Amino acid sequence: MIIGCCFICVFAVLINKVFLDIRVVGFIGGSVVLPCSSAEHDLKPQDINVVWRDKDSEAVYDLINGKAFVEQQDQRYKNRTQTFPDEYRRGNFSVKLINLTHSDEGEFNCLITHSADSKHQTVWLVINESTVETGNQSTEEEKQVPGMQSDWWKILISVCILLTVIILIIIIILRRKRTQAYLAGTVSNGRSCCTLQESAACSVRFKS
Repeated sequence: MIIGCCFICVFAVLINKVFLDIRVVGFIGGSVVLPCSSAEHDLKPQDINVVWRDKDSEAVYDLINGKAFVEQQDQRYKNRTQTFPDEYRRGNFSVKLINLTHSDEGEFNCLITHSADSKHQTVWLVINESTVETGNQSTEEEKQVPGMQSDWWKILISVCILLTVIILIIIIILRRKRTQAYLAGTVSNGRSCCTLQESAACSVRFKS
């Protein structure tokens, strides 16, 4: 049972890791929103600290006490990043990266820390050659609402998987118990037969 519980815990961590990694696709010369959000709402700006880092651990964008802090921002991201201040209170700290190049491709990490909780999120950016006009691509991205990411289906999938694992473990444990009970009954019956045989033998000796 302990092994089963440990397996469930490890499996839950792996599922959580997989679903926290987000993949987004951008196009050369276009723009893309790198999502990062907190489940906490009605946050106080002065309690919010958010740091964005790229695959080389270079500063992409920082929010310190709810205010932009770009002194340490890497030169590659100067005048190329935008956030959505109106969404901060709702827990949305996504960053929009414009004028995409091949060098932007890779891993981006977002770390949110505030008085209530902290969260780390990884975003994988894939850069493709644009097959449509850049203007059309940019227009479509502008129409996208940078709201909170809908994670309910991810949670549902992870819960279903965990429930399936739990049910399988319970079935295995019940089968083992039944097998043990059957073996114990077989051994008990064997001992009873031996006892009866010994008693019969003793009776024969006594009569003789």
